[in-house]
Amino acid sequence: MAHMLELRNVHAFYGHIHALKGISLTVDRGEIVTLIGANGAGKSTTIRTISGLVHPRHGEIYLEAERIDGLPPHRVTELGVAQAPEGRWIFPRLTVMENLEMGAFIREDPDGIQEDLEYVFHLFPRLQERRDQLGGTLSGGEQQMLAIGRALMARPRLLLLDEPSMGLAPMLVERIFETIQSINQAGMTILLVEQNALMALQIAHRGYVLQTGEIVLEGTAQELQANEMVRKAYLGEE
Repeated sequence: MAHMLELRNVHAFYGHIHALKGISLTVDRGEIVTLIGANGAGKSTTIRTISGLVHPRHGEIYLEAERIDGLPPHRVTELGVAQAPEGRWIFPRLTVMENLEMGAFIREDPDGIQEDLEYVFHLFPRLQERRDQLGGTLSGGEQQMLAIGRALMARPRLLLLDEPSMGLAPMLVERIFETIQSINQAGMTILLVEQNALMALQIAHRGYVLQTGEIVLEGTAQELQANEMVRKAYLGEE
């Protein structure tokens, strides 16, 4: 059976900068797979390349055996990939409700959209309370909830989460990770990019460690948590 997502020897560039140097990874249906690494390691570039915002110069990307590298972002979204980007990038002058509706813009099933809206409000009751509030007036944590909720409104097969805990207070970080786990338990396949390696490895099934555009380590979350290099470099142990 085909992987939900497969990258084969993907190379990507920003101008002359070789950002991804032969990335190969897989995500299977129902998994949470995490990418961990320092700033500048290539984590966000990997996400942007999958979603079509960066076109790889070499290599191939498959979504359930259908090749998607080189497609424009809207086409990748139509095929079932949704992203909650780093920095959230909600629409600040639209209301919470309008932001969520934007997530469903490619859909033509009003009943399904309403069902997913209720699901998002169940996950994030705060968004229901703030449904008529402008996105730009929300707190950082609420904006992160909105970014994830907006991605879910596309009813994707694969959810890409890029640094969901960035800039959030520790209590909110725990809440966001609990919600990510809950979304996964409801059947969503997730690729999670996260600097908070400890939290990411606690909820992920498998992970990959990136350094300067290359995968240097891969394994189950338990294997990576037990790895000496990971413990020293990413988990803060001496």
